[in-house]
Amino acid sequence: MIRNWLAAVTFFLFSAVNVNAKDLPDFTELAEKQGPAVVNISITQSMRASNVQLPGMLGDEQMQEFFKRFGIPNLPGQNGGAQPEYKSQSLGSGFIISSDGYILTNAHVVSEADEVIVKLSDKREFKAKIIGADKRTDVALVKIEATGLPKVVTGDPNKLKVGEWVAAIGSPFGLENTMTAGIVSAKGRALPQENFVPFIQTDVAINPGNSGGPLFNLAGEVVGINSQIYSRSGGSMGLSFSIPIDVALEVTNQLKASGKVTRGWLGVVIQELSKDLAESFGMKNTNGALVAGVEKGGPADKGGLEAGDVITKFDGKSIASSSDLPRAVGTAKPGKAVPVEILRKGNEKILSIAVGEMPSDSSESAQANKPSVKQEADRVGLILKELTPQQKKKLNGKNGLLVIEAQGVVAQAGIRRGDVVLGLNNTEVQSLEQFNKQLASFGAGKSVALLVLRGENTLYVPVKIPAAK
Repeated sequence: MIRNWLAAVTFFLFSAVNVNAKDLPDFTELAEKQGPAVVNISITQSMRASNVQLPGMLGDEQMQEFFKRFGIPNLPGQNGGAQPEYKSQSLGSGFIISSDGYILTNAHVVSEADEVIVKLSDKREFKAKIIGADKRTDVALVKIEATGLPKVVTGDPNKLKVGEWVAAIGSPFGLENTMTAGIVSAKGRALPQENFVPFIQTDVAINPGNSGGPLFNLAGEVVGINSQIYSRSGGSMGLSFSIPIDVALEVTNQLKASGKVTRGWLGVVIQELSKDLAESFGMKNTNGALVAGVEKGGPADKGGLEAGDVITKFDGKSIASSSDLPRAVGTAKPGKAVPVEILRKGNEKILSIAVGEMPSDSSESAQANKPSVKQEADRVGLILKELTPQQKKKLNGKNGLLVIEAQGVVAQAGIRRGDVVLGLNNTEVQSLEQFNKQLASFGAGKSVALLVLRGENTLYVPVKIPAAK
């Protein structure tokens, strides 16, 4: 009796294991067919260095020996070899979208590069030309001179379902043609300061070097470009974000045609409509984008939009939340007059607004990151600028200092242009003057911790105060 019961249980467990094994997806065919269309991208960038030190690491002689073993030349500023510039190298991924050599990747992989080298799965290497890069969506298009190349097939990311299996192929930590797999965790994910992309969130293991690589569905179709991860360690923590391929292809078509992306622009400051705000405006729900400010002389101002209006529809597209509006406006053709449905003091109105053209990335970033006067780097190599009211608004009113340039020890520690310094040790930044006074209070050789915001992540970066020149 007991023997029969044990046999029945064993058979049941064995059958369950077999059934579950059969239900798991097989990625072998996908890897074989799509792997050749995925490329490794290496970039070289010139950077300035001054008295390079590596805080919290090995001593100079030990560090030089470490680099020699891996075939890396002496660091600038070591062993009396100080140089004004050095070459920085980094890796990323990409994928071929046409057999004549057009390749998609991330803008952050190639936008600052002096030289881009593309390595195919058959080990051939090509010097690539950057056709264009769009920092707002983090999409870039590069071209190599080759024909008859394997290319990917693109799918429809709108058909993806949460829980569906997906896979990534790329070069994490430089390990070429590495495949990882997982499921779609969420769709249409809005990230801070990323208003133009409804990200696909997955738990696929994405690591440094995967940036710009493809995200595949089980049919072997590309549905996204792997772009960002949330991580406290620098490696995968099961929160990865990909740019939907339809968004990327819209950008690609413009980059291919003109080398730049043109977007619609209203000239408004918007915020999310909370339950309390909705009640105060006499609304029954929180759908819409609340206009917090209107730029004088901008398209919205000329079209009659006012602060306090709630935009519920733009050019026929429903605006469920504030994050929907930038995408809807961005896809509108500049110069086109579109209907904009609003609620004003509880009353519905329809305005006709002629959409303007959004300032280009280059002109906007040049103005945002340009110091008002010529600045010298501080004692650790930072050139900083206080945040504008608009930038503070994105940080929920927090103070911070925008990194315009990072040299020397801070550059080697990993701080880079575009980061925001939030604190020094355990003291929050209040102003540039306060930060400089606190920095001046530390003696040479003292290690300090800078709290830095990069994208949506914060991290402490240890920096050793160098000796005075």
